[in-house]
Amino acid sequence: MDLWITEYQTPALGFSCKINSTLKVEQTPYQHLAVVDTQQFGRMLLLDGMVMTTDVDEYVYHEMIINVALNSHPNPENVLIIGGGDGGALREAVRHPLVKKATLVEIDAQVIEASREFFPQMSCAFENPKAQVIVEDGVKYVKDHVDEFDIIVVDSTEPVGPAIALFSSEFYKACAGALQEDGMLVVQSESPFFNRNVIEMAYTGISEHFPLAKLYLASIPTYPSGLWSFTIGSKRYDPECPLCADYALKYYNPEVHRAAFVLPEMTREILAGIGSGR
Repeated sequence: MDLWITEYQTPALGFSCKINSTLKVEQTPYQHLAVVDTQQFGRMLLLDGMVMTTDVDEYVYHEMIINVALNSHPNPENVLIIGGGDGGALREAVRHPLVKKATLVEIDAQVIEASREFFPQMSCAFENPKAQVIVEDGVKYVKDHVDEFDIIVVDSTEPVGPAIALFSSEFYKACAGALQEDGMLVVQSESPFFNRNVIEMAYTGISEHFPLAKLYLASIPTYPSGLWSFTIGSKRYDPECPLCADYALKYYNPEVHRAAFVLPEMTREILAGIGSGR
């Protein structure tokens, strides 16, 4: 008998993958966690039934959430990652030659342990000498660290459960306070097709506390619609301008960096609607 797992991305749309086996299922103090082995995308991590990452396409998300900011900032020595307990964003941060320290703050220790056990290609940075891994509430951590970081990356789930606070104007204000005078904040802001409200929430909140706010896109096959957005706030530097001409990875390169900010018209209309109050 064939076994399939389905993420219901909207009430009318499901994303299904044929699976070979279920590797882990547990209820953590914060969310339902599952790891399955799929035929198409390898191992897959789900939280509360939503696909967080897979072996096959994780590099797109992790390279793009980290490297756009790191390659727009002339001296991104100290990086803070809120969420991202799978370790993929941390891996990308510590591999960057200008980063001296990368701190991962994840509220759910069981996500970290599941990644250690099942996703070695992502969790490989947990023991890196540049890395620090802390199990704590990211909202509290940001408020307790003022004027400290060059880059803050919010690698969160959708704004449900413990992640709701990570999309608030109050949290973005705290992030601005935790950044140095030329710092940058990056958040994942969901699909332009299915999550217009999340883009509006992130872009509006970041615009309130950063002089420069911009949206950029990447193609991630296992995320709803396959088109994913990130919102970036900068105190000084233009995030559209990569400073390293030859920093190329599996998905990211300087040309992709620039092109990611070229938005389709329907996405521009979302941002225009924010500006006009529609």
